[in-house]
Amino acid sequence: MNAREVSLTALFVALTAVSAQIEIPLGPVPFTLQVFMVILSGLLLGARLGFLTQAIYILAGAVGFPVFAGFTGGFAHLYGPTGGYLLAFSIASFIAGLFAERFKSSYLWIAGSLLALGIIYLLGWLRLGLYLGGNFAKALYIGVLPFVPLDIAKALVAVGMARAVKRALPEF
Repeated sequence: MNAREVSLTALFVALTAVSAQIEIPLGPVPFTLQVFMVILSGLLLGARLGFLTQAIYILAGAVGFPVFAGFTGGFAHLYGPTGGYLLAFSIASFIAGLFAERFKSSYLWIAGSLLALGIIYLLGWLRLGLYLGGNFAKALYIGVLPFVPLDIAKALVAVGMARAVKRALPEF
């Protein structure tokens, strides 16, 4: 990795940590801006660095840095109700980045971002369902459905912002 890649990775780790603190508690899964930063990091940094950025973010939180929602951290978060969402972040950023690298169409960037969002929901829903003793219906109602409209909006804004940054800074 060169200095530019290291700097951008560190910047997006920090931005993801900040976005986690912008939260509205809705039960076991809070509404945060993390999904926005996860998708944006993939779109702007590409698959490899997007994945690495989110992996470092998760690792930092797992070892105890207070980067998760509510200025919390610790390995237990990965086993808690939001663990699946957190573990999906690296994969989601990779997918968004892959679409951004391979395609020029905004529509395909949106498709990649929505696929990334689907991965977050899938892993988050599965982990939350297990956390709730196998009650996957309840996990769907409290951990996925309330978030869909706003998360789709965040994905669309991330695509728009990434496109604008790439136009303004072609070397990005």
